Amino acid sequence: MNASGPRTSASSLSAARRARELAGSVGGPAVDVLVVGLGATGAGAALDAAARGLDVVAVDAHDLAFGTSRFSSKLIHGGLRYLASGRLDVAHESAVERGVLMERTAPHLVHAQPFVLPLTPLVSHGQAALARAGFRAGDTLRLAARTARTTLPPPRRVSAVETRHLAPALRRDGLRGGLLSWDGRLTDDARLVTALARTAAARGARILTRVRALELTSTGARVRDELTGEEGEIRARAVINASGVWAGGLVDGVRIRPSRGTHLVLRPESLGPLTAGLHIPIPGESSRFVLVLPQDDGRVYVGLTDEPVDGDVPDVAEAPETDIGFLLDVLCSVLHVPVHRGDVVGAFAGLRPLLDTAAGPADAAPRTADLSRRHAVLTSSEGVVTVVGGKLTTYRRMAEDAVDAAVRLRGLGAGPSPTASLPLVGAAPPHVLAALPAPRRLVRLYGTEAPAVHALGTRDPGLAEPVLPGYPVTRAELLWALRHEGALDEADVLDRRTRIGLVPADRETAREAVRALTDGELPDGGRAAGQRPWTPTSYSE
Repeated sequence: MNASGPRTSASSLSAARRARELAGSVGGPAVDVLVVGLGATGAGAALDAAARGLDVVAVDAHDLAFGTSRFSSKLIHGGLRYLASGRLDVAHESAVERGVLMERTAPHLVHAQPFVLPLTPLVSHGQAALARAGFRAGDTLRLAARTARTTLPPPRRVSAVETRHLAPALRRDGLRGGLLSWDGRLTDDARLVTALARTAAARGARILTRVRALELTSTGARVRDELTGEEGEIRARAVINASGVWAGGLVDGVRIRPSRGTHLVLRPESLGPLTAGLHIPIPGESSRFVLVLPQDDGRVYVGLTDEPVDGDVPDVAEAPETDIGFLLDVLCSVLHVPVHRGDVVGAFAGLRPLLDTAAGPADAAPRTADLSRRHAVLTSSEGVVTVVGGKLTTYRRMAEDAVDAAVRLRGLGAGPSPTASLPLVGAAPPHVLAALPAPRRLVRLYGTEAPAVHALGTRDPGLAEPVLPGYPVTRAELLWALRHEGALDEADVLDRRTRIGLVPADRETAREAVRALTDGELPDGGRAAGQRPWTPTSYSE
């Protein structure tokens, strides 16, 4: 494979490919590995196993990046928070994996993001000194991980004038300057998962969305096509449960303690021009911050919370008003003009799949904010491998460890993981990306495929039009999602292949444009995604 990753034709996911590969998987010969869950870790495990030459099927009850993986802060961070709490191994692992993404596997999707910590009267001189020491330690982590200085610049102290230049919305009174630091940021977390799944598909993995695993055993899974309701069996020599916060519902003995992380979505005008993101210290906390995260599409995210979630795990978590109020309070503590509840045009919440290791009652358990973000690979008495915990930054290492466990357990013929040096779809060195004949925004989303996406609009000017006024996503991007990225309906397009759906008003405005494309591209307008009912006859064809 060359530096730009697999060819589009080999990696393309479509309704037709799903139909073909689903019919060949259910009731067919046993595959080497069945992966359940297509978030970052599951898609990463499918890629890892396929890259080792194993025969792979990966299923998800919903869509690519349906769960936690699309609701992150979009940060690929170097583990500074874990360093502050003494978890050196977790911090180093984060720094290493950040460098892998930024310099080798996904430089089109992960970029250096500046952040400024404003030194307001709420930040004491002692706190400022501690934060500055932390940022220097984070730079030492970068050095230990062998990430180039040109990839991540060093932290430094900046004046009050420069701080307000980076973030003009900050209040002037008492501002002593700021601490400037750098970290990795994804253009879009759901697009990372899509790239992983497509790279796996190019290696031969069968990526099957809308296929729910009803029961797991050491020899496969009973599954149901969520589009038709038909049930069947996928047989496998090894099974990896990478279903995140839902992992405990498929394998006995896996105890997950979900933690809710909520973000606000603001329009660009709410905070004015932001050259850098913001670290805002949370009162009473030594190493926790509210983050202000400017996005390439002009929106601004503000997050995040860390609250335990009890009871049944929902398909999509809601952002409660208590979380929204908390984030607004911390944000407004540093602003010249406050942001009000009416300025919040959207909110989203993800559930972290933290492993519950507490032996005592729930009221005696540690806060979710204090639970380790280290991942765990567990093997059940039935022989199912489950991977839980961790964080988005270390998805690749989690996937590698899960596949290693499955290979050992079942004696599969496979060598070590090659994914630390395997470019994802669209990846290329920075100088190659910079020379591509396509808008910079598209290059940061599609990498080397950006010219092909751009060409759709060049050939048909109607496809070059934005989907909604004031927002950069074009109809060509929607069409690309349907033809090459496995989108099967308007929700896939609006909520995961693009992020239009994070603002409900924008989602409603864009639905007509998406519906027109799905009606033309998918059989039955995407309602059944071209699937025929499963029958014993179709299994054996």
